[in-house]
Amino acid sequence: MEELNIQNQSDTMNSSSKLVLYNFSHSSCSWRVRFALKLKGLDYEYKAVNLVKGEQFSREFEQLNPLHYVPVLVDDDVVVSDSLAILLYLEEKYPQRALLPDDHQRKALNLQVASIVCSSIQPLHMVTLAKHIEEKVGPEEGILWALSIIEKGFYALEKLLKDFATRFATGEELYMADMFLAPEIDTVAKRFNIDMSAYPILSRVYEAYKTVPEFLAASPEAQPDAVFFTPPASL
Repeated sequence: MEELNIQNQSDTMNSSSKLVLYNFSHSSCSWRVRFALKLKGLDYEYKAVNLVKGEQFSREFEQLNPLHYVPVLVDDDVVVSDSLAILLYLEEKYPQRALLPDDHQRKALNLQVASIVCSSIQPLHMVTLAKHIEEKVGPEEGILWALSIIEKGFYALEKLLKDFATRFATGEELYMADMFLAPEIDTVAKRFNIDMSAYPILSRVYEAYKTVPEFLAASPEAQPDAVFFTPPASL
């Protein structure tokens, strides 16, 4: 396993107040944070962590996140891992271009959508989990499991958003729900060849996301480490 080229944490923190994002181009969790940073107009230093090479298991990265997951945000002496925690931190520390609406109902809905994606959908269709299921249960079981999780989650999201979605998930403005939905829809639609016509609301807002410059700038293909990774065609 290759060593990750990460500066000593204290050196990084003391040398500059610039935000540093440890992430991987094709990580949908990383994409959420890049999207939010772009929307808020926050400059950050891009630190690539190659998950394929196992750089997340290096001793240096473990100092940042003992769980060995990306993304991790470093802001001076604050180190935050987990995309939802990072977005909530950014919202409080850097309130410009709010990611949560003032309306309490819509704010609660944004948080609910973000939680559904990051706890009830994305972690349950990860390639590593699907492969483990195939090894323990049998061939094709991994993909069937992943599809069942995605279908259940997308169905729930359609129901939750039906009275709120217009151009975007919860209205005419981009909010936190969109930060989670946009990368998730893009990732699963391509990886699992999902028929998005079964989810007209999610399909419609996804088409709107593709017109947003910040979404495109945060996409995997636009990142400096994208050239080093070829996404798997299947599980």
